[in-house]
Amino acid sequence: MSQISDSLRGLQIGNRWDRAPKWVRTVGLLLVIAFAFYLPFLNILPFAYIRTDLNPTGSDWSSVLFLIVVYMIVAVGLNVVIGFAGLLDLGYVGFYALGAYSVALFGSPSSPVVESLQSRFGLSDEWAVPFVMCIPIAIAMSLTAGVILGAPTLRLRGDYLAIVTLGFGEIIRITARNLDPITGGAAGITQVPVPPGPEIDGRSFFNTIDAERWYWLALVILIIIVWLASRLEHSRVGRAWLAIREDEDAAAVMGVAGFKFKLWAFAIGASVGGLAGLLFGSKQQYVEPNAFMLNLSFLFVAMVVIGGSGNIVGVLVGAFLLTYLPERFRELQEWRPFAFGLALVLVMVLRPQGLVPSRRRAAEIEDRRHEAEEAAADA
Repeated sequence: MSQISDSLRGLQIGNRWDRAPKWVRTVGLLLVIAFAFYLPFLNILPFAYIRTDLNPTGSDWSSVLFLIVVYMIVAVGLNVVIGFAGLLDLGYVGFYALGAYSVALFGSPSSPVVESLQSRFGLSDEWAVPFVMCIPIAIAMSLTAGVILGAPTLRLRGDYLAIVTLGFGEIIRITARNLDPITGGAAGITQVPVPPGPEIDGRSFFNTIDAERWYWLALVILIIIVWLASRLEHSRVGRAWLAIREDEDAAAVMGVAGFKFKLWAFAIGASVGGLAGLLFGSKQQYVEPNAFMLNLSFLFVAMVVIGGSGNIVGVLVGAFLLTYLPERFRELQEWRPFAFGLALVLVMVLRPQGLVPSRRRAAEIEDRRHEAEEAAADA
């Protein structure tokens, strides 16, 4: 009953927000966005205590914010697959790695691929594919990988699909480690390009020191992706995903082409994951296979499930908590695995629908409660 009441409270809050005047919602969103852009400079007590650089061993605050936003982008993309279409993808880190390796392979002058192109076409030693051109390359490679993976496997369901995607994530990492002539092997690739911008004080606009600029860039991309995902959720494609998630057989009877729409979900989610990987690789300016271990893929899934599968706001909250808290309490690093496991157990037992559940699912819970009460009354 407590879970039902929690779901109802979330449903009522969402309904109040929808019923609020348009100008109120617009002002509220603008204030949230403005606060998000101001976060790198937040130094007003007591709010400054959320910073991660309060002690000498703490992480750079702006860099942590950047990582949070990158993982938020990942969570929104994975939510398309898990939350909207109901497909369990345990190898999402593979698409994330493809995005990072795409910008490294084609944009770095030290990449074996670029060196081969320089030698074959007589190009200068400094030539490489511009960063702007690396963006569609990364998205296209990730999307293509999603289609190649999804086409033969999306006819599987449940645990079988999860195992196949799990293998895909490991295949990408192991391939990147073993293909020395192409990916640089375990040594990785350096000199990964950064977005273009004017030089300030002799440094590129996007550099490793001024991390807040990377954060603002990622935040702009996150806002665009959240808006697109929200529009997609309420489109004809989003309604088809909902039908497939609830009951694929019933959806097929109603004329929904399940395989086609599941493939769409896989491809869209893969492209978003590849874009997040591109941002990560460019910010690091170095890409190597150990940065894409399988446990990172489990972390991505936990962000979606703990935050609230199917709810964009929920997965953003989940990504924020699971990225920020370990960095904020680094002094408890030895207890991190225990704390993480305990948090997962508590959330799944006390709030299995997630911290911020989807209003649609909350409404479904309420409908089922009414059906159960009517059935009990009839009996």
